[in-house]
Amino acid sequence: MDDDSEQGLLNMTVPSVWKTKRGKPKTLADELGAFEEFGKETIVLYNQIAGLSVPVFINEFWTSGQRQANKLHEISYRACFKPQLPKFFIDRLTEAGDVVYDPFMGRGTTLIEAALLGRVPMGCDINPLSSLLTAPRLRIPNIEDIEARLRSLELDEPIETREDLLAFYHPNVLTKVCNLRQYFIDRRAAQANDSIDDWIQMVATNRLTGHSPGFFSVYTMPPNQAVSVDSQMKINEKRKQTPPERDIIAIILKKSRALMKEIDPDQQGLLSNSASRSLLLARSCDDTPEIAHDSVSLVVPSPPFLKIVAYELDNWLRCWFNGINPGDVHLWQIQDPAAWQAKMTDVFRELRRVLKPGGHIAFEVGEISHGKIKLEDLVIPAGHDAGLEVRLVVINDQDFTKTSNCWGVSNQTKGTNTNRIVLLRKAS
Repeated sequence: MDDDSEQGLLNMTVPSVWKTKRGKPKTLADELGAFEEFGKETIVLYNQIAGLSVPVFINEFWTSGQRQANKLHEISYRACFKPQLPKFFIDRLTEAGDVVYDPFMGRGTTLIEAALLGRVPMGCDINPLSSLLTAPRLRIPNIEDIEARLRSLELDEPIETREDLLAFYHPNVLTKVCNLRQYFIDRRAAQANDSIDDWIQMVATNRLTGHSPGFFSVYTMPPNQAVSVDSQMKINEKRKQTPPERDIIAIILKKSRALMKEIDPDQQGLLSNSASRSLLLARSCDDTPEIAHDSVSLVVPSPPFLKIVAYELDNWLRCWFNGINPGDVHLWQIQDPAAWQAKMTDVFRELRRVLKPGGHIAFEVGEISHGKIKLEDLVIPAGHDAGLEVRLVVINDQDFTKTSNCWGVSNQTKGTNTNRIVLLRKAS
């Protein structure tokens, strides 16, 4: 290694310590450097950030050429990462029974994957829809019980409806949707909801609107957000369509079977055991007194990025169906990089508190903001300032080529086919 070269530690080839490693890798860095599972050699660069020289490992580490994720993950949610990402780190940095935590839970990808691998899942998210979409998949009821519950409901009873929703639903379907909504509200108010109710509510929330006959609605935008009523009326006019009759019970059962398709008795047992020890919080993750000091082995989150999210516009229909006032959901809306970094420093301080000594954070930083700001340039100093060790950066490049391995070029610029993960550690 030529430390006196003009490039210093930047844009170096793979160091010999990784190229010549024999036997089982002793550290994650060893394994990343020697990784050739998909027939490609890892490229190692160094990045200088906040006075630190951070190794950056680039390869196709997961997704292509690998098993597909369990179908239990297939719940629509905006900006969610693939289950192979948390699995990669859970497999390598934890053991059965360890606590795996996601402070930005989203649809629960990290938690579901952790449970399927025999770990204890914990999660936090300001968005109340997050727990609603995650918890039922840790406590999967029998399909026969789901069908019996659905057929016991009086979904055709006269009920007050929102007439504007006729832009999405056939009148008979709207009556059923409104009756189902009221059923869930009443059950929660009486604290009578059980795992069957929760599962049906999750699936129904996921089937409210979409672009195929597998949804309750007429053709509309993909199901992870709902267009406005006015926009839907324009879609209907353009496509010359009217909302068709749908069998919502059949739709819920079909989606339920699809989600459960790959769950065998052993996985059912893992999920059930994990559920009894799980913790899901609906609050800001920079203050989580419910989580004990030194209790978490691994944190795998994907944080909110530098942008304003139109939560009320995107989630108005899901919130209505679940009796949530979207105006009460105060998502972080941070566009200023310095303010974002300061907020993440607070988050890292709390994560350092809950991490076990030697515990890790695999912090997915997503794509570069507008091609100008690499979020790892903000995350690394934030983690360092919070007292964490900055270990390395992993870039999983699905369109891996020798010409796309430099910072700020090709798909590395936009992040469309990559995941960028900063690995941090709490000192032992």
